[in-house]
Amino acid sequence: MTSMRRHTLVHSDGRRLYVYGELRGELPPAEPTQAPPALHLRRDPLTGGWVAVSPARNTRPQTGHADAEPDAEPDPVPDAEADPVPDAEADPDPDPDADPVPDADPDPDDVAHAGPAPARPACPLCPGGPEVPFSYEAAVFENRFPSFMAHPPAPPFPGWAGGVDVLQTAPSKGRCEVVLYTEEHDGSLATLSPEQVCRVVAVWRDRSIDLWSDPDHVVVLVFENRGEAVGATLSHPHGQIYAFTHLPRMFRERVDAGTRHREATGRCLGCDLVTADDEATERVVAKNDSFVVATPFAARWPYEIHVRARRHGVRRLGDLGTGEQLDLAQALRDVVLRYDGLFGFPLPYMMVAHESPGVPGPAGRGPDPDWHLSFEFFPPHRSPTKLKVRASVETATGIFINDTLPESSAAALAAVEVEHSRWPDRCVADIFTGGGLADRPCHPASPPTDRAADRAERADDHDQKRTTT
Repeated sequence: MTSMRRHTLVHSDGRRLYVYGELRGELPPAEPTQAPPALHLRRDPLTGGWVAVSPARNTRPQTGHADAEPDAEPDPVPDAEADPVPDAEADPDPDPDADPVPDADPDPDDVAHAGPAPARPACPLCPGGPEVPFSYEAAVFENRFPSFMAHPPAPPFPGWAGGVDVLQTAPSKGRCEVVLYTEEHDGSLATLSPEQVCRVVAVWRDRSIDLWSDPDHVVVLVFENRGEAVGATLSHPHGQIYAFTHLPRMFRERVDAGTRHREATGRCLGCDLVTADDEATERVVAKNDSFVVATPFAARWPYEIHVRARRHGVRRLGDLGTGEQLDLAQALRDVVLRYDGLFGFPLPYMMVAHESPGVPGPAGRGPDPDWHLSFEFFPPHRSPTKLKVRASVETATGIFINDTLPESSAAALAAVEVEHSRWPDRCVADIFTGGGLADRPCHPASPPTDRAADRAERADDHDQKRTTT
């Protein structure tokens, strides 16, 4: 695979549908639509963070999972819970762990009075559903039940005239997109072919570059929730992308940590983390030329894994070279295969891509120069039948308690036998546009990554650090 076309279509309610690869159909005529009711942000006066209010999310559809994990019992002991995305104190979406996707099933009484309705698949993400009514290779659509919109409605007045400085609301401005990995209903990053996983990486990169082109966006967050244990309501292989117009707390804390490290040592925190993880072989889960795949030193979840870019300058998905894109696809598939082999069932997880947020700089707002792109996995299982629960202490204080040793978790994951597929030398596509709303030039081709030179440069840099500390 060397190139792939992106077609842009528009639903009758104005939501965009991006179809990747061959365009095999068209959208139906206009249908009655309704704007999401009561969509807005509310500022928490105690923390300064924002909470998203989106009641329409309660009407999302749900389909059963064919390969569900064994019945899991919540852990009665207060367990640590990580923040895979900005938490409710600072993230305008207090429930990012549920998949906000298409139409709810019609009311049975309405159907009875209206007569037989046209047959539709039970899964709204399969071909023929309300979002993509035709066969497809991969697709992205703007969420029918969003927490954020490019053009949100005006927020309601707080209701207390004297509390203008205490109670504040704001429009829920941003973006919510759903990424369909494949038209096949069953599967995951572990079971997709190498070519399909490479296509997913190419789609993520395309949407990331597109969303970052909006100057209002401060954070672009690619993520996936797999399994009912983390709130996923649909089992079809898919993920999501949110774009935020403000900097959530957890991103601000990471930017501040990198700044402090640079001021104290003169070095990049991301580069130092790569070196530290490489040297801590007991925490390394798998080998990869372009990414460190390891349990983090201060893991918050028992089987947490971070996949961190080695090369300084890979701050966002658009910075990846062609070889790095392929290595990322391999690393992500390897991680999910290990999760599935750990307890013998598809392990639920939350996966988040941490791209550099937009930060102020000499030339205006741009990526943090010391940020290293990372994909971070947070599975809730601590055993085949026990889940972590974010109980009182963790929720009230943000102090996380991990009841396992990260090194032991890494050893268990590294010991899982993974059958490696043959990966083509060039399977990540360059995407170009056409056949839709408007053609535009394709994204500039990523420069090839000289892996040997990059490893030598990192080694020299590490040697210099050791002699100066």
